[in-house]
Amino acid sequence: MTVLVLDNPELIAKAAVASGFDAAALATQGNRPHRMRFHYGFNKHSLDQPDRSTVCQHAAYLRQHPSVSVQIHGHSDNFGAEDYNRFLSRLRTSAVARLLVKEGIDESRILVASWGSARPLATPDDRAANRRVELEYLTLDMAKAL
Repeated sequence: MTVLVLDNPELIAKAAVASGFDAAALATQGNRPHRMRFHYGFNKHSLDQPDRSTVCQHAAYLRQHPSVSVQIHGHSDNFGAEDYNRFLSRLRTSAVARLLVKEGIDESRILVASWGSARPLATPDDRAANRRVELEYLTLDMAKAL
């Protein structure tokens, strides 16, 4: 398997401009909620009320921008068996996806990835930081640029 890692921001920016990506137009399309990461308590998979409100703001943004999709990345800490951690991260992504669907977002615009403890945000010992869901917006323009 070959993995391409694009870590050169200048190269990515040039490719985006060459493909017709217009950053100014994207900036004027509306205010996307800034909070893209939601943390969980130990062995929990439901969002608390402030987090639910923020996900609803993301749903409102997605309703206003029908060409934008979202990928939900679920993560867990490294405590316990990895099979259970992947299951728990899948429960977390499913809870967020269900809320987005309930708020009127079509399922075809929602992608989910459940990573278990394979992609820690912090050191593996910082378990609280690693129990999370992250939202990633995907647009057709960005996919062309990459």
